[in-house]
Amino acid sequence: MQENSMLKGVRVPLVEEADAEGRLADLYEDVKTATGLPFVPDMFRLTSTRPELLHVVTTGYAGMFKDGALARETKELIAAWTSQVNQCPYCVGTHNWFLLQFGGSPELAAAVETATTPEDLPVDERTLALMRLVTKVSTAAYQVTDADWAAPADAGWSDDEILEAVFCAALFNFINRLVDSVGLGAALQQKSRISQQESTR
Repeated sequence: MQENSMLKGVRVPLVEEADAEGRLADLYEDVKTATGLPFVPDMFRLTSTRPELLHVVTTGYAGMFKDGALARETKELIAAWTSQVNQCPYCVGTHNWFLLQFGGSPELAAAVETATTPEDLPVDERTLALMRLVTKVSTAAYQVTDADWAAPADAGWSDDEILEAVFCAALFNFINRLVDSVGLGAALQQKSRISQQESTR
């Protein structure tokens, strides 16, 4: 298997799709199935030299975005907003693109890119209650209280929906840190290939 790093500035080698063999080739197909894209996003290729790690990333992503309690639009909003809270423009662009594909408005996607608090987002009070909780997951998870958890429940979110929202935020805290620490966002001048795709809406 040939290892290539086509992105100057990325700190790990990336295996091209054409060079993937065996388990890695299978995982690349799983990634394309999970994302619905015709190519393997560069974020997944960050662990391409370690298929056992790529398996963890792929399983987490697929588990988060395949059906579930929350609407896909809500999950993409959480992913994009968590990435904004963590100042990861690469992931903001990626998941704002997905947000638009799954029903989010252009106004909401634009607000995610510039907002500094959940209150800056053009969402209803029910959604705002959930966004306040997932924001705290990123900024001070150790300070989340019973009252913080109860607020979205009082706004009408189910236990399964709240758990899924917190899991999504936690997953993207991991993904943001992986992307930034290996230099992917900086290497691509903070724009992912996904964010540059034409909209399907």
